[in-house]
Amino acid sequence: MPIIKSAVKKVRKDKKRTVRNTKVVASYKNTMKKMKKGGDSKSLIAKFYSQVDKAVKGKTIHKNKAKRLKSQAAKLTKKK
Repeated sequence: MPIIKSAVKKVRKDKKRTVRNTKVVASYKNTMKKMKKGGDSKSLIAKFYSQVDKAVKGKTIHKNKAKRLKSQAAKLTKKK
């Protein structure tokens, strides 16, 4: 356990951020799973793009990863 006061605070902040970031990542992963199963592609892809963009805006994922995810989603919808 950290001893320094600022390190204790950082541990608290990191726990909160980890929970928030996990929720963000889980949301777009669940949408991707629905797209792979074959749901309504137009509404799902719009929702997926929005979730990924929010993840980038919140600095949860890198912008290049977002581009890669969007590309994969577009390929999925083209196949169907």
